[in-house]
Amino acid sequence: MTAVAPANPLEMLAYNIALEIVDGQIVYVGTGLPMVGGMLAKKTHAKNITMVYESGGQDPLEGDMPWSVGCPFTFRKSPMSMEMSISFGQCAIGYVDIAFQGGAQIDMYGNVNTSVIGSYENLKSILPGSGGGNDIGSLTQNSVLVGLQTPDRFPAKVDFITTPGYLEGGDTREKAGLLGGPTAVITQVGVYDFDPISKKMRIKGLNPGMTVEIAQACTGFELIVPDEIHYIEAPSDEVLNILRNVVDPRGVFTKMPGM
Repeated sequence: MTAVAPANPLEMLAYNIALEIVDGQIVYVGTGLPMVGGMLAKKTHAKNITMVYESGGQDPLEGDMPWSVGCPFTFRKSPMSMEMSISFGQCAIGYVDIAFQGGAQIDMYGNVNTSVIGSYENLKSILPGSGGGNDIGSLTQNSVLVGLQTPDRFPAKVDFITTPGYLEGGDTREKAGLLGGPTAVITQVGVYDFDPISKKMRIKGLNPGMTVEIAQACTGFELIVPDEIHYIEAPSDEVLNILRNVVDPRGVFTKMPGM
């Protein structure tokens, strides 16, 4: 019997982020779990990736978990440090292979809201705004969305489109002059992609212990369910030890609230 506790939901999120990363890629990360997932990938199966931090740090020397993309750890002995606008330029000219971003709301077409909850006439919350979200979502051809999945966070339509996904579905993103689009959505429930024709969100794989019914209950719209469901293997004890003791030993982003 293993003595290693199973992954908590935040650890599973970070693990699934790491699984999206292929060795040798240039990986663009924002604050939070994308940093954890990128660092975990580099410590396990993707040792030759280049980590690009939103604030401009380029592949810094590995060290303690940064508290944000503006933390000095993201620049520590970096071979190159650039302004944030130039790091966005990397996305625009194709020098980013995969990019990760989160949002307060993600809808069925992968549109992301980080601006407001409610309408401007009936505001419920004012959020931080785009930051680099719109740049990442508009300029990269392989963006991955990350978020905690609940019906209010995964509505049929976001209250405000801060970062475009597939807009209204079909070819509406292409008609808007935008390349690519989100290729995956990662949550505590599993991993999703988008139907190639309708561009609606589709179940790609479910985490251990999850079911289609749970996935649907956590979603504010009807998910596309494939004929066969892929179930994601739980991280090994070795991977969990690396995650907990090397990547994020203080639980900056992977410790569950109240624990």
